[in-house]
Amino acid sequence: MGKRLLHTPEGVRDIYGEEYARKLCVEQKIRESIRLYGYEDIQTPTFEFFDVFSREIGTTPSKELYKFFDKEGNTLVLRPDFTPSIARCAAKYFGEDIRPLRFCYMGNTFTNTSNLQGKLKEVTQMGAELVGDDSVEADAEMISMVVKVLLSSGIQDFQVSIGQVEYFKGLCGEAGLDEETELNLRACISGKNYFAAQELLEERNVREPFRSSLLKVADMFGDKFSLQEAGRLAGNKRSEAAVRRLEKLYEVLKLYGAAEYVSFDLGMLSKYNYYTGVIFRAYAYGVGEAIVKGGRYDNLLKQFGKNAPAVGFAAVIDSILEALSRQKASVPLPKTSRTVPYRPDNYRECLEEAQRLREQGICVALVPEDLCSGNTMIPRKADSE
Repeated sequence: MGKRLLHTPEGVRDIYGEEYARKLCVEQKIRESIRLYGYEDIQTPTFEFFDVFSREIGTTPSKELYKFFDKEGNTLVLRPDFTPSIARCAAKYFGEDIRPLRFCYMGNTFTNTSNLQGKLKEVTQMGAELVGDDSVEADAEMISMVVKVLLSSGIQDFQVSIGQVEYFKGLCGEAGLDEETELNLRACISGKNYFAAQELLEERNVREPFRSSLLKVADMFGDKFSLQEAGRLAGNKRSEAAVRRLEKLYEVLKLYGAAEYVSFDLGMLSKYNYYTGVIFRAYAYGVGEAIVKGGRYDNLLKQFGKNAPAVGFAAVIDSILEALSRQKASVPLPKTSRTVPYRPDNYRECLEEAQRLREQGICVALVPEDLCSGNTMIPRKADSE
């Protein structure tokens, strides 16, 4: 029993020492970068009512939620995702506000996955949400901020991949797919399971050329020129409008100086069904999973009573730290604290010296001399005696 209590459950871990110091440093740099764009801090609860993350909202599947009950019998969940919480909060406190709202946040999210790939079930996320602006300029602001965030953290080798949910939805509508088939096809393409996607379309008797167009979505990735091919394949106004918006987005990103960090992938789809337009993910050398995820969700706030468009992103701090380690990027650490040893007969002098140094911003640990080792210093007054 006692030995088991020394270990953490699967999927969570302790962080301490230099590793935690690096994490705090990276968090501070990212927060400062986000605030430079005019975003204000917001904090939402660690757990919410189950309905905030329900199937109708389009967030994490119920089987991956940590669910429990309060004493009134309400079903509660540990948040798996910040965006629905921010949407709920914006609707509650800014329901009548028509001006754009800019929020930034930090906290831990919890996902009850059962995979064996060593993924953490509790991770720290920092992100930003822009509510009330449906423009392509808002999309560009968010993506340029992702570039700024990653550069400020110390990562150099990364790429932001951009997709468009509307392009896929336009093709699905053109092919006459029902909602269930569309969701299943989205899951197949998002999981890169192209054989399952082909089999699904054959089972649903989707005729040509619509079947081929849907299957080709998975191969539509590359630089800005890949958008031209996507435009040629789009036989409907919805998909065509999506391509034009991506082309305009690229032009605005050039103004930000961020275009060199982006590519396009129209086969990129999210498991979060609340995304409605542009979606994006940032990948870094050395890490298989996306280190930043985001996109536009123009219908989500309606679920909470506020009709407002929105776009946002979440950066996974744990994955960013892994990328920094794999790329051997240095993270400046705060100066280590000095140790001032004391004896019963010189405690007063040592305390005065420690207080003097602390007023100068120097970290000082006051430690009994017989327990002291490592980075020590002898107080001046003690030396003069």
